[in-house]
Amino acid sequence: MAGGKERVRVAGRELTLTNLDKVLYPATGTTKADVLAYYAAVAPVLIPAAADRPATRKRWVHGVGTADEPGQMFFQKNLDHSTPGWVPRAAITHKTSTNYYPLVNDAATLTWLAQIASLEIHVPQWRVDSHGNALSPDRLVLDLDPGEGAGLQECAEVARLARAILKDVGLDPVPVTSGSKGIHLYAGLDGTQSSDQVSDFAHELARALEADHPDLAVSDMKKSLRTGKVLVDWSQNNAAKTTIVPYSLRGRLRPTVAAPRTWRELTSSSLRHLPYEEVMRRVESGKDPFAVVDEISGRAHAADSGAHRRRGGHEDPRLHKYRSLRDQDETPEPFTAEEHLSAETNDAQEIFVIQEHHASRLHYDFRLEHDGVLVSWALPKGVPETGSKNHLAVQTEDHPMDYADFEGIIPKGQYGAGTVSIWDKGVYELEKWVNGKEVIATLTGQEGGGLGGTRKFALIHTGEGEGGQGQWLIHLMDKAHGIRGRRGTPPTPKAAASPAASPPRDSGTGTASPPRDTGTGTAAGRNTMVEDPAPMLATAGTPADLHGSDWFFELKWDGIRALVVADGEKVRLLSRNGNDMSASYPELTDRGCWPPQDFIADGEIIAVGPRGRPDFGLLQGRMKLTRPGDVKKARAAIPVRLMLFDLLAEAGEDLRRRPAQERRERLVDFYRPSDCPVQLSETLDERVEHILESARELGLEGVMAKRVDSRYVSGQRSRSWIKLKIEQTQEVVVGGWRPGKGERSDTVGALLLGLPEGKKLRYVGRVGSGFSMQELRELRQTMDRLARKSSPFDDVPALDAAGARWIAPDLVGEVTFGEWTGSGKLRHPVWRGWRLDKKPEDVVAE
Repeated sequence: MAGGKERVRVAGRELTLTNLDKVLYPATGTTKADVLAYYAAVAPVLIPAAADRPATRKRWVHGVGTADEPGQMFFQKNLDHSTPGWVPRAAITHKTSTNYYPLVNDAATLTWLAQIASLEIHVPQWRVDSHGNALSPDRLVLDLDPGEGAGLQECAEVARLARAILKDVGLDPVPVTSGSKGIHLYAGLDGTQSSDQVSDFAHELARALEADHPDLAVSDMKKSLRTGKVLVDWSQNNAAKTTIVPYSLRGRLRPTVAAPRTWRELTSSSLRHLPYEEVMRRVESGKDPFAVVDEISGRAHAADSGAHRRRGGHEDPRLHKYRSLRDQDETPEPFTAEEHLSAETNDAQEIFVIQEHHASRLHYDFRLEHDGVLVSWALPKGVPETGSKNHLAVQTEDHPMDYADFEGIIPKGQYGAGTVSIWDKGVYELEKWVNGKEVIATLTGQEGGGLGGTRKFALIHTGEGEGGQGQWLIHLMDKAHGIRGRRGTPPTPKAAASPAASPPRDSGTGTASPPRDTGTGTAAGRNTMVEDPAPMLATAGTPADLHGSDWFFELKWDGIRALVVADGEKVRLLSRNGNDMSASYPELTDRGCWPPQDFIADGEIIAVGPRGRPDFGLLQGRMKLTRPGDVKKARAAIPVRLMLFDLLAEAGEDLRRRPAQERRERLVDFYRPSDCPVQLSETLDERVEHILESARELGLEGVMAKRVDSRYVSGQRSRSWIKLKIEQTQEVVVGGWRPGKGERSDTVGALLLGLPEGKKLRYVGRVGSGFSMQELRELRQTMDRLARKSSPFDDVPALDAAGARWIAPDLVGEVTFGEWTGSGKLRHPVWRGWRLDKKPEDVVAE
């Protein structure tokens, strides 16, 4: 991989690898190309240890740096908008939000993670199933962490002592030198215990080690107790905790690895953490000490780095429900889980099948191959024929791959009794798969099949029906084409045409509640609110203001506020002061980007700069544009996205009096991920101090804290929303300017700033830095246009007033500053940009 850029194909996916010569580990000269080569080499052993486990990542985009200048680490949980749709993912719901985590299930995903410099991959000790449900833990882990004065030898000694205890209860652990300081011990479990039970057992084991060997082991996290000892950290078994996955690189000064080892190696006096080159050689020679853990936890322990991972055989737990519902001696349905490879398929393409099922009610079974099984939905009203109407889809149990060829009669009295025939089958191209939440795929059927060619579908989860069945909607995204039925018949079952008909399970014997109507319905085109509401405003504060109430947290987005107001036909964007901004951001007003019902949502429009974070200065280039030609040119250079964080109304229902947590849940149900630049603002389920620290490291503006029971009070500033800023910013009213000197003599040297106080404008200082030359040229024209003879301020010092020229106080801008001086002036202000979305009367002292 010489050079700076290369296009590759990995596991059937096309990826562009960039900056291959970038040095990520300066101490050893290890480049991104070296990192990619390492992860390609260890993919067959890393993937079984990580697959189906929601992965958090530690990214060093610009490298790990040096001892004197450490590189910036970016800790990432939620997937961002740029993630390829084919990356497998799981939706994990926390207290107030749903995060989307990647699943490292294939070599293409591992390569993509390496490409974005995700040097460290961390996973929990549990997996998710294809329905998005968290399974019981299948691994136990102990993190042996040496305190000051202890090292690997002491950790190895504690590891041997822990092994003796674990072997007494039938568990034989595998040691992993962590690549950082200590040793991790892993033992495979059978998945019959909860995370709490495993955590309690690990805690008791840690206490036992401490009681028997008080001079060597400690189970308390306090650093003061750890000097010269090894902490037996049992807490990694908590369901909310993650541990670095075996074979992952470390973001240390040198590229060491969390390397599985043999017990014999732990007896060596020269035990050390292994560099990545040595781990590569071990894997290439066929050594994988961790394979036994994968085998015990029911996972495949080898995977070809260029092939899609499949599970075979009768041990796959995902097929337990399928088998439990059927009598193998009575039904002709298949009971194996063999790979299904036909003439039209290859390793890069997954298959689909749609089966016509004449059970107690006629329905269609929609099945997609995913990770070695057929993930299945029952369609009581058939496959949607047009994009104008969605159909109900009820997720059923996973089916074995052999079912893709099944046609026949299921005997009376058996589960799903009736006749099954293939309506269409073929291969599909995956665009997005979020377990339990969303699937987007393009299906290509066989000649003469019911699809009539190639069609793109989206499956969207809408909630749980009776009996815990997952209810979804299936939407035909290929709106330009209808679907003809096989042999000339339409795919909608007549028996299911009545709204009163109960949707079947795959067996055709169960019922489920219909999902909430997401069409326009009778409420389309109207809102119960007579006037478009103004947005609710937050109050500046500190973490001390949060005591005594329950809060949830979001990152504070550095952009401009926008209310999204939609009826059945169009979407409008309204600024904080009620101006229509739709013409400036047409990519956000495409009606197809939004759910069909009427609604009012709240969010922030941001422009992401080259460093991957919101750039308010960059956004200035879009704020002033309204002419279509100008907007079209700017869209390519300055793409924007809308971060949604509240839902005020939906389908004619005013939600503003509902508590914030309930509105948030409605917003999560309302939001539909798509290719449009609209994203759900993530809520963060961590301590606010940690969130602020992460925001500071990432160069973000701050954090928003919102009381979980707060109502949405339009147009008012409330202490139910607290903005916690990292860098102090202040909105200001511009009331004058002073000419520049030298090169700036023909333009503006500084702007004179004020804050409204009643009918007066209190002077708070002047700002002369933070402007580009282009902005300075535009400033002079603006200042001349607004010129007036008298000062709008009530108290400008003589030094600042000297040579000043006054303007009408109609414009609002924003500055950053160090602090307020004793006389109420801004210290060291720097210009950030105009706030065209705000009026002078909106400005208050932060």
